[in-house]
Amino acid sequence: MIRVLIADDQAMVRTGFSMIIGAQPDIEVVGEAADGIAAVELARRLRPDVVLLDIRMPRLDGLEALRLLAGPGVADPVRVVVVTTFDLDEYVHTALSNGACGFLLKDSGPALLVEAVRAAVSGDALISPSITVRLLEHLSPPAPARDDAGLSPRELDVVKLVARGLTNAEIATRLFIAVGTVKTHLASVQMKLPARNRVEIAAWAWERRLVG
Repeated sequence: MIRVLIADDQAMVRTGFSMIIGAQPDIEVVGEAADGIAAVELARRLRPDVVLLDIRMPRLDGLEALRLLAGPGVADPVRVVVVTTFDLDEYVHTALSNGACGFLLKDSGPALLVEAVRAAVSGDALISPSITVRLLEHLSPPAPARDDAGLSPRELDVVKLVARGLTNAEIATRLFIAVGTVKTHLASVQMKLPARNRVEIAAWAWERRLVG
């Protein structure tokens, strides 16, 4: 079972996330916290597989709690997915530099929340598609490179859709393949580029102007 800790100052949000997570056969909620200090204390004591962490919380904000749990220099970091209402670029950059394994908006929907938890456990990083696309659009891409890194035509199809912010399930639907096949292609792409996660895959595609 994937063990999840939910940290948010709104009881209604914690209840909603708990219902979504609890409905999955392979994920369980092991604790809830209403402020940043409680989140850090519970995460260190319970050692959940993933912490869902809000940014604006009393006593200690989520970004500082994230730094304490997963930031540079933390000996045994916890996997943290930031889930917030605020998509300010400053928050996104700070969260990722402090070790976040994902950054989602609260209106992303249940499916993406569950996928972000599973992605964090597998060592991937999932960022809300709208944020990914917005951040990558700010890049000033160099001249298109001819080197395709040895990617197959199908792998390039998957990469282009990742760069447009589609989830694995959406990519599978678009290409008429199974979600498991999408994951297999992404694993192969990560090795060939190399890239640590789907964000770096998307950046590679944008830099080569594979998407517009």
